[in-house]
Amino acid sequence: MKKLLKLSSIFVLSLMLLSSCGKKEKSATTGWNYNDEKWGGFEKPDYEGQVTGPNLVLVEGGTFTMGMTDQDVIYEWNAIPRRVTVSSFYMDETEIANVDYKEYLYWIDRVFGESYPEVYLNSLPDTLVWREELSYNEPFVETYFRHPSYNDYPVVGVSWLQANEFCKWRTDRVNEMILIERGILNLNKEQKDEDNFNTESYLAGQYQGDVRKNLKDLKTGGERPVRFEDGIMLPSYRLPTEAEWEYAALALQGNQASAKDERITDRRIYPWNGNTVRFQKRNKYQGEILANFKRGKGDYMGMAGKLNDNAHIPAPVESYLPNDFGLYNMAGNVNEWTMDLYRPLTNQTLRDVENHDLNPYRGGKFEAKELDENGAPVEKDSLGRIRYRVVEDDEVATRENYKRGQVYNYLDGDKESEVFYSYGKTTLISDKSRVIKGGSWADRAWWMSPGSRRFKEEDKADRTIGFRCAMTRTGGPSGNEDSGGNKFKSRRKKVKRKFK
Repeated sequence: MKKLLKLSSIFVLSLMLLSSCGKKEKSATTGWNYNDEKWGGFEKPDYEGQVTGPNLVLVEGGTFTMGMTDQDVIYEWNAIPRRVTVSSFYMDETEIANVDYKEYLYWIDRVFGESYPEVYLNSLPDTLVWREELSYNEPFVETYFRHPSYNDYPVVGVSWLQANEFCKWRTDRVNEMILIERGILNLNKEQKDEDNFNTESYLAGQYQGDVRKNLKDLKTGGERPVRFEDGIMLPSYRLPTEAEWEYAALALQGNQASAKDERITDRRIYPWNGNTVRFQKRNKYQGEILANFKRGKGDYMGMAGKLNDNAHIPAPVESYLPNDFGLYNMAGNVNEWTMDLYRPLTNQTLRDVENHDLNPYRGGKFEAKELDENGAPVEKDSLGRIRYRVVEDDEVATRENYKRGQVYNYLDGDKESEVFYSYGKTTLISDKSRVIKGGSWADRAWWMSPGSRRFKEEDKADRTIGFRCAMTRTGGPSGNEDSGGNKFKSRRKKVKRKFK
């Protein structure tokens, strides 16, 4: 009898467990079921956190002193130190390589080459950057980008504008890959002209693609495409801001006293410890050059038999030791484009402004989608992209947080600052000047300090400038396993249990 009662208890318990497992999660606010057609079909995705895109590394954000880390030997005072905070973000482990850019060009030619050959031509890197009047660098004009020997070398001769176009393309290809791997879309290599996968066009319902199986629509009982709210697709790839780039290059978490301590034990001049450019620890790397730079006049790589950095031009993107974030070549090899517009007084004029010390960035141009009379995005353009326009000043006249659509010259070049830039007359700084960071294979060591900054016109290219991509981190700053590290748990879990 006892055995029978015991079996009955196990059976009842099993039914209870199965029943509880089958119950829907309920709203902590209303008690209504989530993800239940019978209760209206409001969807709360079972979101596990932002996945890490190809070649990206999570850079956990924090506070740091942005600006000069070495003596200001050129006396420009354009990087006066100030304390800021950078939110967590993702950054490419390496610079974009020639093979990566060739893949991009191949896609552009395959999709747009027949109807819009100018898109392909405008995307080509400028290989003539290797020419110099009194140097025989002509072989690099033909070989550096095209020959497979240089596939893993950083792409150069790419302007800031071209780098941004690459970021847009990469966003769409990665998100298309995600939908294919999830079984939502079939692989479609026949895309042409405007009929190609674009993340924003897909989300706006202006691109359907070769659908394999859409998601279930709990509101109608039918199917629907992926929405932004599903959290399936990644945010945009983009260039890093100057603050992000500098923070990632310094990688000061490597000098944190302990995992439970906010103290940084040592400051850094370069992305490594010490005040030299050689590896100092007593092991097999002791005395080795830590980056690719120009050691002195006419000395790009040292003497035969004992080459110091083993590279007379850029080195492969995974050369030398990575910094404490796992990022390669954050000093030397090639300078890198950042998003920021260059202004020499940015740090000086804003160092005491409280409202600009979180994710500082100059170059804002606030945009809005072009909408039709029904409030929907107008038809995508001939390349399959959603159309945008710059926000007009009168549209934001009543706002408190910003007053202009374009804020390139905010407090440095506008009428309030009483600073004026007369391009070509008194200065070479313009609204096309973009910040480059990091130093290159042709620069002296001083330029490898993360706080050093220079500029280049956004439509120009150089043999010493490449780039890498970044991506915004959504959710907790420490990654998916620790969604914020907040020890004070939400009451929502307790409320949710009451409804079970």
